[in-house]
Amino acid sequence: MIAMENFAPVMFAGLVVVMLIGFPVAFSLAALGLGCGIFAISQGWFPPEFMAALPQNVFGILSNDLLLAIPFFTMMGALLEKCGLAEDMLDSMGQLFGPVRGGLGYSVIIVGFILGAITGTVAGQVIAMAMISLPVMMRYGYNMRYATGVLAASGTITQVVPPSLVLVVLADQLGKSVGDMYKGAWGPAILQVLIFALYTFVLSRVKPHHVPGVPKEARTLQGWALWKKCLRGIIPSAILIFAVLGSMGGLPGMKSAIATPTEAGAMGAVGAFILAALHGRLSWPLVREAMAGTARITAMVVFILIGSRVFSLVFQGVDGGIWIEHLLTSLPGGQVGFLIVVNIFIFFLAFFLDFFEIAFIILPLLGPVADKMGIDLVWFGVMLCVNMQTSFMHPPFGFALFYLRGISDSLFKTGTIPKKVESRDIYMGAIPWVFMQLILVAVVIFVPETVTAFLDKEAVVDMDKASELLQGMGNESAASAADGSTPASTAADDAMDAVRRTIEQDAAKK
Repeated sequence: MIAMENFAPVMFAGLVVVMLIGFPVAFSLAALGLGCGIFAISQGWFPPEFMAALPQNVFGILSNDLLLAIPFFTMMGALLEKCGLAEDMLDSMGQLFGPVRGGLGYSVIIVGFILGAITGTVAGQVIAMAMISLPVMMRYGYNMRYATGVLAASGTITQVVPPSLVLVVLADQLGKSVGDMYKGAWGPAILQVLIFALYTFVLSRVKPHHVPGVPKEARTLQGWALWKKCLRGIIPSAILIFAVLGSMGGLPGMKSAIATPTEAGAMGAVGAFILAALHGRLSWPLVREAMAGTARITAMVVFILIGSRVFSLVFQGVDGGIWIEHLLTSLPGGQVGFLIVVNIFIFFLAFFLDFFEIAFIILPLLGPVADKMGIDLVWFGVMLCVNMQTSFMHPPFGFALFYLRGISDSLFKTGTIPKKVESRDIYMGAIPWVFMQLILVAVVIFVPETVTAFLDKEAVVDMDKASELLQGMGNESAASAADGSTPASTAADDAMDAVRRTIEQDAAKK
């Protein structure tokens, strides 16, 4: 007969098995959790009343106001995918960087970063950029593997760039502020762009024929007309980014927020309607398609969340949390060893699961352990977000590669591109970019300042110094009160004000 202390590993192994089967994860998790719960009750490991708490748990999750931000940000991204903004920006940026070797690659990376900050969806971003840029890259002789790799990788940047849906979910699961999670993500997001650009620059020097410049006769815009078209896409995007992220304190340097994430998401959705109208693309079919996409993603998130909650309730009931904690805290290397093992684990899980499933299923098991080990949870969350973006790039299961495969076939069938893009080129082209994403994971692990430098510094109070100040000021207050020159209450207030000012000055210096 199996003992309770050995049942948590069995449940975890069962979790891995049901995820590999391929049946929808939400229902698999719920079924596994309920089945294990019934078995645990039959063994007397916890009473039936323990499972009676499940409905309240589910209602508590669904009444979380923070999760309302997900449909708003999804709606915002779905509208902006189809409003013509990507086309304008890619065309203008391509002509701006065109004379430079690798210029089309630079334009795809930069536009991917900007679109990531206003759309937050990988599928639409990869498809939109591939439709516009892949024919141009093939026309001017770009290496096929570089072209497919940069298009897929630049689309996945959106997972790290605020207002990413992944960061909203991670903030909710770790119990941290969404604004802080967004601030912490800016450093890795900018580093990711720089790493991609550096790779393109090196390739343009080592193998210039892989990334040629655009011929002069192909550049139809020059001077102010070109800059005007660039600014027409960048300025509205920058205003929307500032309005959404700035209102919720998600930009570096902002110490206060005037809106909740849900309110900021609603503001972003309204801004997306306005941008679509400015580009002349706002129509009922566009809105209906965006609403349908939003409903699908929101329903998927809710069902995964319910299924993961059923599983985690039973898992915690059989002391699974204690088993995970003992397993991970006994790893050699302390915090760094823990982070390396966790990131390797997440990397391989991402071959089979998408980021929502990892965030809802695995993170509740890892977060408490990281907190007990003294790891900053914002740093931990952003690090896992950087890692989870590789889930879109893993050959052969990366969704970004599937999107690229599908759109390239469509472009070939319509005659937009001259030859069929081979699957081999898509998969082989993705490998260097996955390595670059893993380099960023290593940088975030060993240089936490890439995340924490953008967060508000907590005031650190030296309690010994505060005690000395209080004692000294207390003696002065007592003397003043004794000779009658100052009332006792006023003297005590003056002493406390002096101590507070000293502590604030020390904190400001730090």
